[in-house]
Amino acid sequence: MLVLSRRKDESIMIGDDVEITIVDVRGDKVRLGINAPRSIPVHRKEIWEKIQKEKEEAALDQPDICPYCGCPEYNQEKQHFMCDCDRNR
Repeated sequence: MLVLSRRKDESIMIGDDVEITIVDVRGDKVRLGINAPRSIPVHRKEIWEKIQKEKEEAALDQPDICPYCGCPEYNQEKQHFMCDCDRNR
């Protein structure tokens, strides 16, 4: 894990397209501003985990669908992804 120190109104870049700015610091809370293309989903981790759980549960109802991206190229018997899903394991 990379750990960086930043002050209010300072930023970090992730790749060429994602900028994270420290908007405010109050006590133990830090407010972040995230500027990212619409094609990159941005969620708080607890929301992201809920979305992942819902996807996995939905995939159980449709076992031939990739539980990560929803593409129909998942082989349940071999537990193998044939899609280009970036979560292909």
